[in-house]
Amino acid sequence: MAVLTHLLAVLFGMGSWVSINGLWVELPVIVPQVPEGWYLPSYLSVLIQAANVGPLVVTLMHRLRPGVLNEAAVIYVIVAVGAVASFLLAFFWKETAVVAGAPRSLALLVLTFFLAAVDCTSSVTFLPFMMRLQPHFLTSYFIGEGLSGLLPALAALVQGVGLVRCVNSSQSLNHSSYGAGRLEARYQPSNFSAEVFFFFLSAMMLVSLAAFLLLDLHPAVARQQPDPRYSARSRESSRQRAEQRPMMDPFRPQNHKPRRSLGSSSCSQKQLVFIFVVLGWVNALSNTVLPSVQSYSCLPYGNGAYHLSAALAAVSNPLAGFVAMFVSIRSLVFLGFLTVLGTGIGSYIMLMAVLSPCPLLVNDGAGAAIMVLAWILFIFSLSYVKVIIGVILRDEGHSALVWCGAVVQLGSLLGAVTMFPLVSVYGLFSSGDPCGTSCP
Repeated sequence: MAVLTHLLAVLFGMGSWVSINGLWVELPVIVPQVPEGWYLPSYLSVLIQAANVGPLVVTLMHRLRPGVLNEAAVIYVIVAVGAVASFLLAFFWKETAVVAGAPRSLALLVLTFFLAAVDCTSSVTFLPFMMRLQPHFLTSYFIGEGLSGLLPALAALVQGVGLVRCVNSSQSLNHSSYGAGRLEARYQPSNFSAEVFFFFLSAMMLVSLAAFLLLDLHPAVARQQPDPRYSARSRESSRQRAEQRPMMDPFRPQNHKPRRSLGSSSCSQKQLVFIFVVLGWVNALSNTVLPSVQSYSCLPYGNGAYHLSAALAAVSNPLAGFVAMFVSIRSLVFLGFLTVLGTGIGSYIMLMAVLSPCPLLVNDGAGAAIMVLAWILFIFSLSYVKVIIGVILRDEGHSALVWCGAVVQLGSLLGAVTMFPLVSVYGLFSSGDPCGTSCP
């Protein structure tokens, strides 16, 4: 039964960010067929950040009206909405409407907002729900959260998204001698349509919904709960649980000085501040800041380096959760070291993006290998930090996990707000040539 619960926790976590992650990897197929063109990612970034109204409402409800919000009911609603919105995208993503005198992909943008609201709200509902299970199941949830990025990326690779064939430019000039010897990129048709991909995303959301249903109601899972009061048949309100067993709220004054041992049930205020600052920082870097320049950092080394770094970085996320299941190092010093290491690697990636289209070692195979390795280590180190912080905050109680999700969203929001003008408004980054002909 423990194995079943681990599997259900993985499948449940898989639904956390699968919709938005899937939409991003499908952009090369969508963009050529919508009127917004490559301005579409900028619109999507704004919509995703606007969708943070969902976690804001949930966090305020937990803060101002503790015990009123039924997390299970919220999860049922948002996962069902995610499945329906993904299903509707398959039919309406190409539909346009005239807005302000210009054609717009109105259906795509509206449905994207609902998907973003679902995924953003999952940060402050899924994690607190995992309090109902024993602590070691939280790591399985984080593995599933990593799969929410990996599985859509693998599906996109099978689909053939963004695959490029480099041909001699003279082939497009009626075989004239002008331009002979210069390679240009030609994107290959995908193996299946965007409609099929959106049906796949909808199916993944339905799997996550079914897994949550079993986690919430199955008697075998109830036996894995640390407290019988969490059972589906005799569940007490969050307010009653708080009265019987006070839980840590880092934003509420405590009547006693908390113990400093991370292995115990509470951390000191300074430790909590450090944990939340690190959590916000690593999520800003790994969720928005560096992903916004991934193409700029990798494409100068060739299209193969770009796809390999994207695929292996996606694998690194759930791999970090799997490693944390067996090697859980809660030392704040070690977490600080990993954060500094990941930040240093991220700085190298950012520097290469700034130097695009002619970064260091651009015409050397070692340059591509270093870039791919940098992305693997960057995602792995910061993902491990996020998992261990989640495990630590799980010991702090329900309220700490709510704030954990809120800080995750806040860090991502600040990262997006910082990078959006640099990338989309001021154009500080220049794309490299996937055929490697931009630099001498």
